[in-house]
Amino acid sequence: MATLRRFVVPLAVIAAAVVLYLSAPWATFGLASIAPSKDVYTFGSIVFWVLAIVVVITLFEDRKTPGAEVVEVEGPAFTRYLFGNTRAGLFWLPIRMFVGFSFLAAGLHKLFPDGKPVGAGWLDGGASLLGYWKGAVAIPEPPGHAAITFEWYRDFLNILINNGAQSWFAYLIVFGEIAVGLGLIFGFLTGIAAFFGVLMNMSFLLAGSASTNPVLFALGIGLILAWRVAGYYGFDRYLLPRLGVPWHARVPAGHGATGAPAMG
Repeated sequence: MATLRRFVVPLAVIAAAVVLYLSAPWATFGLASIAPSKDVYTFGSIVFWVLAIVVVITLFEDRKTPGAEVVEVEGPAFTRYLFGNTRAGLFWLPIRMFVGFSFLAAGLHKLFPDGKPVGAGWLDGGASLLGYWKGAVAIPEPPGHAAITFEWYRDFLNILINNGAQSWFAYLIVFGEIAVGLGLIFGFLTGIAAFFGVLMNMSFLLAGSASTNPVLFALGIGLILAWRVAGYYGFDRYLLPRLGVPWHARVPAGHGATGAPAMG
């Protein structure tokens, strides 16, 4: 990990350069000849995500080094209060309720569809999910516009379709929405619940489905940032102090560390 830490900056620069090459409107600049082909775009996307994961893991481990807890750029006092003060949990409480009940209602609607058997279209083979996927990956004739913008996501859904993944993926969506909803409503591991909620919102957005997803996505990001206090008026008030928090990592003795010891 120490070796990777030395290369984290060049790796991040390479990742940024890959994104620049893949995303730049070369045709607008009169340089269409150097624009990436579909195969190059797919390969470049894979390279970017591999580099991004390596950089994130390296930075996460870097928190253990001496001096890593020093605040180099001070944030606004209001954001520190909003994301770090337990009294701000009152601000996040109605947001939790709104997002939580939205997910719970969506999951229960799939589990108990109106006038149909339990789980019809979802837990009986995933026909509804398969239909949604096929509609998302379809490419209409011009001047129509495809629902999916990013080809890598269309390829991902096609892999799921070709392997019949809807039969088990539908369970993840139905019970995942219910679990996210209950977690947010009761303030149980709020940050984790919000993360998986945002992941589902992003998945639907990538598939071209807007609906309430943009609003839920934005509010979910806020809950993730405020996860230490967003669930304070809920189970997290008692749960988080017992579980501890991951940023209190012990620094090896002899380095003059000033960080707090591990909790829990």
